[in-house]
Amino acid sequence: MRNTIFSALSLMFLAAPAFAEEAAGGGPLTVNGGLVIWTLVVFGLLLFILRRSAWPVLLSAVREREARLEQQIADAEKARQEAASLLEQHKKLLAGAKGEAHEILALAKSAGEKERDALLHKARQEYDALLGRARKEIDDEKEKAVLALRREAVDLSIAAASKLIEQKLDSDANRKLVMDYLETIGSRS
Repeated sequence: MRNTIFSALSLMFLAAPAFAEEAAGGGPLTVNGGLVIWTLVVFGLLLFILRRSAWPVLLSAVREREARLEQQIADAEKARQEAASLLEQHKKLLAGAKGEAHEILALAKSAGEKERDALLHKARQEYDALLGRARKEIDDEKEKAVLALRREAVDLSIAAASKLIEQKLDSDANRKLVMDYLETIGSRS
């Protein structure tokens, strides 16, 4: 069928110049009735051929493209919905992560405060122990100084007494005597 259509078309295109030569006798605005009829016949045949062979192909191509576009639109809408869903999930996860971060900070803060309190308690204990040792050392040094002062006082008293008496007394015996006397004075007060 296509071969007959193409042969008819080729015949028309070959015959068209012969008809055009016959109509050439008039001016540009003259109407040639034969040419008009043949033009309408060629147009009708061309329309018939296109309707039979090209039009279904064109329509199917347009329908396929329309179906493809509709599918792409549906896919895009589905992707948009999935993206919105993922965004919502991301927001929920982010909110959960913020909550966990606040909890961790609170736990770290309380652990830090406990550690600080423990360190302060330990420092106070060490301070109290150091203060107790220092007081004991001060008391020990005070007692040593009092004893040294008593010995010095005894030595001075003996020296003064020996000058008064002008004789040299035994220093150990005299020292014992003066120490006993100072102890009795210390126990009275």
